[in-house]
Amino acid sequence: MKVTFIIKKAAKRYDTESTATIYIRLRNGRQLDSVAPTQLSINPNLWDDKGECVKTKAVCDNGLRSEINEEIRNLKTFMEKSFQAEKDDIDKEWLKLSLDKYYNPEKYRLPEEIVIKPNIGELFNNFLDKHPLSEVRKKNFRVIQRALARYELYVRTTKKRQKDFVLDVDTVTSDTLQDMWDFFQNEYQYCRLYPSIYATIPEKRTPQPRSKNTLIDCFSRIRTFFLWCFDNKLTANRPFDKFPIEECKYGTPIYINLEERDRIFNANLSATPQLAIQRDIFIFQTLIGCRVSDLYRMTQLNVVDGAIEYIPKKTKEGNPVTVRVPLNNKAKEILERYKGHKGRLLPFISEQKYNDAIKKIFKLSGVDRIVTILDPLTRDEVKKPLYEVASSHLARRTFIGNIYKKVKDPNLVSALSGHKEGSKAFRRYRDIDEEMKKDLVKLLD
Repeated sequence: MKVTFIIKKAAKRYDTESTATIYIRLRNGRQLDSVAPTQLSINPNLWDDKGECVKTKAVCDNGLRSEINEEIRNLKTFMEKSFQAEKDDIDKEWLKLSLDKYYNPEKYRLPEEIVIKPNIGELFNNFLDKHPLSEVRKKNFRVIQRALARYELYVRTTKKRQKDFVLDVDTVTSDTLQDMWDFFQNEYQYCRLYPSIYATIPEKRTPQPRSKNTLIDCFSRIRTFFLWCFDNKLTANRPFDKFPIEECKYGTPIYINLEERDRIFNANLSATPQLAIQRDIFIFQTLIGCRVSDLYRMTQLNVVDGAIEYIPKKTKEGNPVTVRVPLNNKAKEILERYKGHKGRLLPFISEQKYNDAIKKIFKLSGVDRIVTILDPLTRDEVKKPLYEVASSHLARRTFIGNIYKKVKDPNLVSALSGHKEGSKAFRRYRDIDEEMKKDLVKLLD
């Protein structure tokens, strides 16, 4: 038995408009040779007769190529399995009947065979309920869940014969993942082209261009979800086995030195009292080295015997460790300024406004050294003044970088920063200081 795919219409030179139906052909030795039309069609000049697929080097929409090639694979698999199951009842009408079963399976199900299968959104909710995740990570996974729901609407809106498309964990392939990748990469454009999708499943922020690292992070989460489904016997499908994800690429961490930190700490910001408050918070963060999410949760209860004590939220669910950072004189001075503040440890504003304030503070303080960073979208090196790249995370890097520069002991520094053992993020700090390199070279004198 052999299943092949053909078109009957000859290709005409320079013809880019006409279409031809793709037929499925079933041959079983000399006993049977049947041909029947599928619901697929293609421009004849895009068809590869030998490969029975869209030409690899043909210039066409990638979505169309993936759609047709994937549908052909699915049809072929279906026919081969059906033939093996029904090979004793094959006749000349079998191919047409099997095609109808493929396209209209509900017509052939007995009532007792109809099983309500959970959709991918329901499985995702199940995953979030049962998989051990911190609230921050759950929040990040829910962003992915909403994006996948928008992808379903996008396919239904833009692709022919897929008006009822749903993501099914059993049928997602590497081609599906590639199509999803393209959607995630270009979603910032689709929100303008198809506003109804984003009215149905909105986000607080308008989608922005996603960097390669962000896309890798998104698909790492999707892979985690699929592996959880596989491990819990909710599917036998492992689409990521044929869709490798490369590692994120980062530049050398940027941080400010102690002289720059003190210039910011001593800057006269009396004309902008709100910025002065956020400056104090930023400097305090550079002195305890926590993530901004941990900083925002702190209250006076985190001050214990002259030190800040907290359990990092990011690692709370896995291997919770209490981080204790003794407070130096600058940190104590800042806390003293706001000792009358009620509730949280310091008068925080929203994280986004905090990051905006940090950039203004750097500029007003004259901290404008040019640094080389990796552009997140192009992955090219670009040079920018420090105040353009400053953020709350730069405070954490400043704490780690300056202490590592003094003691060069990763175990001691990570105990203060809250990095877990073997952290890839922390390893990047081992090559961040020019003075450390000079010290090593001097050993050769």
